[in-house]
Amino acid sequence: MQYKKLNNIAIKISEVSFGCMALKSDMPNNDVLIHKAIDNGVTLFDTADLYEKGANEQLLGKALKGKRQDVVLSTKVGNKWRNDGSGWDWCPTKEHILSAVDQSLKRLQTDYIDLYLLHGGTINDPMDDIIEAFERLQEQGKILAYGVSSIRPNVIREYVQRSDITAVMTQYSLLDRRPEEATLSLLKENSVGVLARGTLATGLLAGKPQKEYLGLEADEVKNIVNRVKTMLSERNLSEKALRYVIDNPAVTTAVAGIRTLHQLEDALAAANAVSLTNTEIKALAATWQGNIYKDHR
Repeated sequence: MQYKKLNNIAIKISEVSFGCMALKSDMPNNDVLIHKAIDNGVTLFDTADLYEKGANEQLLGKALKGKRQDVVLSTKVGNKWRNDGSGWDWCPTKEHILSAVDQSLKRLQTDYIDLYLLHGGTINDPMDDIIEAFERLQEQGKILAYGVSSIRPNVIREYVQRSDITAVMTQYSLLDRRPEEATLSLLKENSVGVLARGTLATGLLAGKPQKEYLGLEADEVKNIVNRVKTMLSERNLSEKALRYVIDNPAVTTAVAGIRTLHQLEDALAAANAVSLTNTEIKALAATWQGNIYKDHR
């Protein structure tokens, strides 16, 4: 396992991290999976107050008892559940951020969050208020660093220009190469970390049956995946897909969604595999022309 650094966070970030969204509070093996990940060098665990109405934060906080000092906690804010539980609304206000953090701290059983991310965002949000809220939480010691979880170039660009964000979480994979057009280079140039999610494209790059994905027809997805499969015969499909993301110099960590021991083992195997060469990266990229952002540019 190799490690990288995020500004304002002392603990180094493992190149593969644990996305907790797929874990459910009624699953009996959550603690086992999380502890095994820690024992094998994973340092960052990502959740959100939205997931299972906060229960995801609770299960992570419970699993990390006695291990908190060894890990980096990332959670998200900005979506607010309705009182009747029928759904949630986008609520990126200063007041909501300043109050929601206390509930997350309680559920996570900690007195600080390493990385606090805005869970989405639009160009019309009250960005100055949002930034002020995060900076106040930093001053209070409730968070060490902040950032945004977004796929929108215009939103990412604004936060890079107007704030001291530490990281951006964004979707990136061999089947979703939109960040390669502009955002990855922008973030690297400004020393902003990248937490790449969706690295296996909902399992399409891990052997799941092919289906439509981001405007690609199922047959197109199948053809791309088949071309990837034929390359680098010493590596399996998920290893190639994860290494393609991990080995991008702009990426800090690949946030792998993990629910089973098999998924964890696959993620660890990729993390411990030899890095792709530049030639191999170019060959994988050449399996298709890639895609670009059509909206929110």
